[in-house]
Amino acid sequence: MGQIYLVRHGQASFGSANYDQLSDLGAAQARLLGEWFANAKQRFDRVVTGALRRHRQTADACFSVLPKSSIAETDWVTDPGFDEYNHHEVLVRHHPPFEDPEEVKRFLASHPKAKHAFQEIFQVAMARWMSGEHDGDYAEPWPVFRERCVAALQRLLDGADKSQNIIVFTSGGTIATLCQHLLGIGDRQVAELNWSLVNCAVTKLLYRPGHVTLSTLNNYAHLEWLGDANSITYR
Repeated sequence: MGQIYLVRHGQASFGSANYDQLSDLGAAQARLLGEWFANAKQRFDRVVTGALRRHRQTADACFSVLPKSSIAETDWVTDPGFDEYNHHEVLVRHHPPFEDPEEVKRFLASHPKAKHAFQEIFQVAMARWMSGEHDGDYAEPWPVFRERCVAALQRLLDGADKSQNIIVFTSGGTIATLCQHLLGIGDRQVAELNWSLVNCAVTKLLYRPGHVTLSTLNNYAHLEWLGDANSITYR
C-alpha cells in the first residue's frame, strides 16, 4: 500500500503586499517537519509541489534538513492542480475595498482583534463563492476548483506505483477539498475544515490500485515537539 503526505505550506505573509511568501516562522515550521521526517528515517519516492512560491519554499526548507538520500532532485514535480483557490478574488468579490492592499493594512491596524474580524469577513466571502449563485463573478468558480483538485489527485494516483511514498506540498483549501472528495462531506464542512488546518500540518492518504482512503488528518505533532504554542499557526 502506498502513502501520500499532503503538507499544507508554512505560514505565509498574511497582511503584506505579497502573501505568497513564507514568513520566517513559516520556514522554521517547514524545517521542523523535515527534522521530524529525518528522525523517523522517512524516505520519499516523489516530491510534488503546487506552482505557488510558498509551496516550493516549504518543500525546499523541509528537505534542507533531510539527508540527500531521502529524495532525488529529478523526482520533484510541479503540478498547478494542487494550487490554492484565488483567495484574493474570493475576498474582494464580497468586499471590494480590500482590492487595495493598503485598505487591508488599515483594517488590520484599526481592530483590536483584527485577525478574528478579518476571518468573519472571509467566511462570508467563502460562503458567497461556494453558494453557486455568483459563479459568473469568479475566474474559477467553486465547482471548477473542486474538480481541479480531484483531477490533480487522480493524476498523482495514475502515475504512482502501488507502494510509493509521495509527498505533496500544497494549500489548506486544496487539502480540505480532497478530504471532502474522500469522505463525502458537505460544502459547509469543507470551509470549516479549512479554517482548522495548521500551517505545515500533514494529512496522510493510503492508496492501492483503484482505492484511496484518509489515514490521518491535520497532524502537527512536529510543531508541538518544541513545546512552543507560537509555532502553531492557522494563517
